[in-house]
Amino acid sequence: MLTLEWPWLLLLLPLPWLVHRWVPAAATEQPALRVPFFAELQPGTRIAAPRSRSWQPKLLLWLIWGLLLLSAARPLWVGAPQPIALSGRDLLLAVDISGSMAAEDMQLDDQGVNRLVAVKAVLSEFIQRRPADRLGLILFGSNAYIQTPLTFDHRSLNQLLQEAQIGFAGEQTAIGDAIGLGIKRLNKTTANSRVLILLTDGANTAGQVDPLEAAKMAAEQQIKIYSLGFGADEMLVRSLFGARKVNPSADLDEASLKEIAHTTQGQYFRARSVDELEQIYQRLDALEPSQQQAQLIRPQQALFHWPLGLALLLSLVIPLARALRLNPRAMTGVTSGVASRGSSRKGR
Repeated sequence: MLTLEWPWLLLLLPLPWLVHRWVPAAATEQPALRVPFFAELQPGTRIAAPRSRSWQPKLLLWLIWGLLLLSAARPLWVGAPQPIALSGRDLLLAVDISGSMAAEDMQLDDQGVNRLVAVKAVLSEFIQRRPADRLGLILFGSNAYIQTPLTFDHRSLNQLLQEAQIGFAGEQTAIGDAIGLGIKRLNKTTANSRVLILLTDGANTAGQVDPLEAAKMAAEQQIKIYSLGFGADEMLVRSLFGARKVNPSADLDEASLKEIAHTTQGQYFRARSVDELEQIYQRLDALEPSQQQAQLIRPQQALFHWPLGLALLLSLVIPLARALRLNPRAMTGVTSGVASRGSSRKGR
């Protein structure tokens, strides 16, 4: 359906005529007309009246003015109503990018990768499976910051997640600050369900907010936190003295993560591999969204550039016509000159 966003602008269509009709012309002083052939005029000689101006240029100017008003009125093509699936859920993803996430104790496609690469692969699929949720991304290390605010633009969120690098936020782990930043962002929303998914591989070693105190604040604001402890239990390390097994997750503070989840009526999950991490996110993906009334949108396509472009093309017609218009006297002179040249050549 074609519609105009500002149709009242078309009321200005007669404005040029009103200006011409009611605004007096500017007073100009012109010199008297000098007629050098006045003596040759005999009594009874009639002076030809000037020809009336053509109506075509006026019509062209009116057409250009109408097209400009039509473009200013912003014509829109409005499509059929389309439903938007909304869950009423705001979900923040808090991802640890501290130095410990560089440990290469994960297997992805039969290749050894570090923890952050594994998290990116699993989270990317999780994001694609939740088109009805507003998602946001928090990255934290020694400091926590919002990488992506809550949005339905999941493609941009996923792109920014893939661009995250280890150590960008510092080498330490500020779990309390990440929770506090999540509370601050989720408090500004009016969603029926507000969830923070916290993924880390260590313990709180930085920041100004205690994680357990932050969890209590989240519980007061009815924000649910699901905490994920990530990292393998054992890893084979090779050295000059041979291979030995170590526990790369020795610094993981599971007790605090469990308490954080319990305080906010969430759950704690432990992922020791990519497969376990995928299973956990599938369980989170199965959370029942809160019901919300369906909303409809009508896609709109702006069309103002078409009348504007046509007006621009028509405005070029007037100067082009003036440039191509020939003076009859000049044409006569050129014709006679060509004829005289031709006769002189025949005479030769």
